[in-house]
Amino acid sequence: MSYNSIQEADLAYFRSLPDLQVLTDREHLERCASDETEDLVYLPELVLQPVTTEAVSAILRHCQERRIPVTPRGAGTGLSGGALPVYGGVVLDMKRFNRILQVDERNFQVTVEPGVITKELQDHVQSRGLFYPPDPSSHGSCFIGGNVSENSGGPRAVKYGVVKDYVLNLELVLPSGEVIWTGANVLKNATGYNLTQLIVGSEGTLGVVTKIVLRLIPAVRERLLMLVPFRSAEEACRAVNAIFLAGYTPSALEFMERDAIDWAMRYVETSAIPLQEDIQAHLLIETDGNNRDQLYADMEAISTLLQQYDIDEILFADTHAQQDLLWILRRRVGEAVKSHSIYKEEDTVVPRAELPALLHAVKRIGAAYGFRSVCYGHAG
Repeated sequence: MSYNSIQEADLAYFRSLPDLQVLTDREHLERCASDETEDLVYLPELVLQPVTTEAVSAILRHCQERRIPVTPRGAGTGLSGGALPVYGGVVLDMKRFNRILQVDERNFQVTVEPGVITKELQDHVQSRGLFYPPDPSSHGSCFIGGNVSENSGGPRAVKYGVVKDYVLNLELVLPSGEVIWTGANVLKNATGYNLTQLIVGSEGTLGVVTKIVLRLIPAVRERLLMLVPFRSAEEACRAVNAIFLAGYTPSALEFMERDAIDWAMRYVETSAIPLQEDIQAHLLIETDGNNRDQLYADMEAISTLLQQYDIDEILFADTHAQQDLLWILRRRVGEAVKSHSIYKEEDTVVPRAELPALLHAVKRIGAAYGFRSVCYGHAG
């Protein structure tokens, strides 16, 4: 398939559009040439930063007519290459679409533009007594539009689900420039095809999202967190399924090999977590809700259940500062590992009960081919 390069006439057209920044300098081209997907770099010819849906529509219509490739871009934190302009052309940088347009507290909804940082959205609705649960590791820098494009999850997906479970409706600009809404601002909508869920996870390949309507839930008031050290990594994996079989659903359940937490502590320059020589893995377990006594009872029952495994002393995070530190360590594991190594990240998914087999197979392959792996992730 052949594409056209950008000509002076194209530049003149883009510069004639209102509400649009046209960037051709080397700094912006290089910034938009890569994301967090390994070390891949694809230089675009042009970066466009629109601020209105009308500008996005005009850009896409012109580029389709002229057969100019367009790559939508959010914050560039993705790990699957969704923002890489592999065919050159135009990078459509959505960073200026950064407004929270409306919080509908009566209907538990928020309307937001795709360039809003995920944590800023979470904090904003939290101040209104509401909760938007999906929280990918990069939630302090990633955009909500990128989360929609990647169908992001995060640690709390085990209890609350992923982005697709919260998207009600999308304003979408099609490659032709036509602007549509994909659904309706209601919880149940059986009218026609489910276009909303078709777009969620499509990585910008079907159109450009310019507005997002998300459902919210009431804010959670209480969270408890504990770190459980295991002398066997495979036992830690087996314990994950045992927790669910016993009838407990933590709000987060994270697995970290010894190297993961060790390197993360060095990376953030802390030694606050005791790490005995014989410990091989940790489970980070969180429960949340509004009944503190019930949460304590659940945590006590889970910790009693885990005594059947070869574990060391469980660390209960008694303060918000301790909780924050544990979550910082978990969220920074990827950066810590990357800073120590030639880095190749693989994101795997298996049925929960197969986690021990997955871990065993990864280590076996590493031994056969002479590489060292660090395993961590959303075990729940």
